[in-house]
Amino acid sequence: MAINDDSKPKLVHFCLPFLLAVFLSFCFWIIDNIISENTASPMRYGVAIFLPLIFAGMGYRKKSLDYSGLFAAVVVGFMLTISNYCFLASLIAFFSTASSATKFRSHKKRLFEDDFKEGGQRTWIQVICNGGIAAQIGMIYAFDVGLKEVPVNFMNNYNASWLSMSALGALACSCGDTFASELGPVLCCSQPRLITTFKKVEKGTNGGVSVAGLVASALGGFVVGVTYYLTLLLTVNHRLLYESPPQWPIVLQGICCGFIGSLIDSFLGATVQFSGYDVERHMIVESPGPSVKPVCGRPLLSNHSVNFTSAFFTAVLSPFMAYYLWQFFN
Repeated sequence: MAINDDSKPKLVHFCLPFLLAVFLSFCFWIIDNIISENTASPMRYGVAIFLPLIFAGMGYRKKSLDYSGLFAAVVVGFMLTISNYCFLASLIAFFSTASSATKFRSHKKRLFEDDFKEGGQRTWIQVICNGGIAAQIGMIYAFDVGLKEVPVNFMNNYNASWLSMSALGALACSCGDTFASELGPVLCCSQPRLITTFKKVEKGTNGGVSVAGLVASALGGFVVGVTYYLTLLLTVNHRLLYESPPQWPIVLQGICCGFIGSLIDSFLGATVQFSGYDVERHMIVESPGPSVKPVCGRPLLSNHSVNFTSAFFTAVLSPFMAYYLWQFFN
């Protein structure tokens, strides 16, 4: 999306995203009235329009998003808000903390990141690859379960529990992987090791893992899990919570998905994503070239594709993990 991006955002920049959110809300309201007997309240539609726009606008002003990323964030935010407030809260926690992690010690990252951008400047592709899977699950949740928040209860609310834990897994994976890739290389003094061979590799190598990175991935999953859990406690009727199994394993589920999702991403990065050492620039690059010595992987998927794929696989695995996790603790 080739749109002129001024250094200081103007009010007119937010008009088109606002109109897009209104249009999505109107379309969804029509569908909701056709397929559902109990339609959502006007307040929910208002929140779905304005809350994603506010947070996406803040990201745009802080240069965590470019203008195309602003549009994508509004769409993804609307789809998650209208279906389940817990999804949106988890998304906001992910993007806000991930943006801070991206800016953390950025002066060091520019030394070994080939595609380094000041502040992150996420494009629409990055937003979709990190939040698109959760948004799709949110739409399935909305049409299958309804526009509401439901406690995790595989005995009485199987579909709702399955879909909600799938969305949680996708977001926890994206957050955990972002934390690992942004914090791990600048917190760990030693060289990472390739996940497939355990050989030492240069920082910035796709598939390289370190203790600091693995801990950071679990921390990212914890951020998403605890946000989901607290939002659920605030939005669900206390009587319904009392009649349901304990919900605190959601936090543990987030930690597990952040950690496992990061491992999946690292494995894909080491096998189907190219990494090579540019002897002229003295850094790891993701494209073959005459001055590039191959390190690992094949040029089959880009970094964005790897993020999308790892979020997908984690979203598939997460409900299975959650099902046995709740059986173990109940």
